[in-house]
Amino acid sequence: MDYWQPDPGETLLARTPVTFASGAAMSVRGMRWFRDTERNDIQSELAGWPEGPVYTARSSGGSLARNVLKGGAIAVGVVIVGILTSQGGGGVGGDGRRSGSDSSRDRADEVEDFPVMWAAPGTIARTLPWQLDPGRAKQKHYRTHAIVTDRRLVIVGLPFSEKRREIVDDEVLWETPRSTIGTIERRDFKGTNDVKVVFTDGSWCRLNCLRRERLTRHIVDQPDLVPLDSLTPAQRSTAEAFAAAHAPDAGPPVITRNPCGCCRVAALAPSAADGFFGHSDRDMLMDTDGAEVDLMKYHWEDYSPDAQQELRMLMKPRQLPPSGVEVSSTRTNHVSDSAP
Repeated sequence: MDYWQPDPGETLLARTPVTFASGAAMSVRGMRWFRDTERNDIQSELAGWPEGPVYTARSSGGSLARNVLKGGAIAVGVVIVGILTSQGGGGVGGDGRRSGSDSSRDRADEVEDFPVMWAAPGTIARTLPWQLDPGRAKQKHYRTHAIVTDRRLVIVGLPFSEKRREIVDDEVLWETPRSTIGTIERRDFKGTNDVKVVFTDGSWCRLNCLRRERLTRHIVDQPDLVPLDSLTPAQRSTAEAFAAAHAPDAGPPVITRNPCGCCRVAALAPSAADGFFGHSDRDMLMDTDGAEVDLMKYHWEDYSPDAQQELRMLMKPRQLPPSGVEVSSTRTNHVSDSAP
């Protein structure tokens, strides 16, 4: 097996399966387009790309459209749906499929059309690999994963077998420095687990992530990375013991500090990659004394923005976890509907 490995001194932060997204609105369901800034189809202009499906949006009356493969063959679009997952490991930074909204904030790109690449000639998005397209690389036998480090975003491809998911043979398909990523926006229309990755040159792509939180945590939310030598002796002992209990090729523990002061400790090993899930969450939460925090005692700030959104939908405001950040006497210790 040939696992992707970070360079010396580079920190592996996350790995998750990704593909180009698929439309969710009835008019574009299961479809996707590759556009220039004038909304022209650019599939034939993308260097090295094999022929793929050509879609026709359904009319507002609901008539069925044909998905015709160039050359006359019929293509079946594959729609990747998010799965509802519990909080990984200790529970911090959980991710999963969300209810989302039935009302689109971007009808032009989610209802009337569904571009997954928006790119003028010579821009970064045009360099993305064709293997990200479920209409070209069938998910039954091939997967693409996004790998996030402190330096870059990498896309790898690997053969896939449901019965032998532990076999990972990575091929680097594409990479870009983190500095070329302008923003990443969460997109939740109709419960999709999508992100819109906007590059600094104005081009963008829309990706579906099996476990979106892994992609957004270190690029969008950007919690403070804490050097191991800055911890208290008790915290350092806890973090090192946690990391040592995992795969021998795990790097130093990745430690991030939440606004409430608790620290998330993650142990990531390249050899722990899984063809279906990417990297399983191996993390824990510790308090300022270095003790592991029980799930029922998490502060509001110990949950990721995605997990906070889930909690808001499942709980009444007064049932939400208390904040661990000092608040004025005029405020309650419970998180209100306006909480971040």
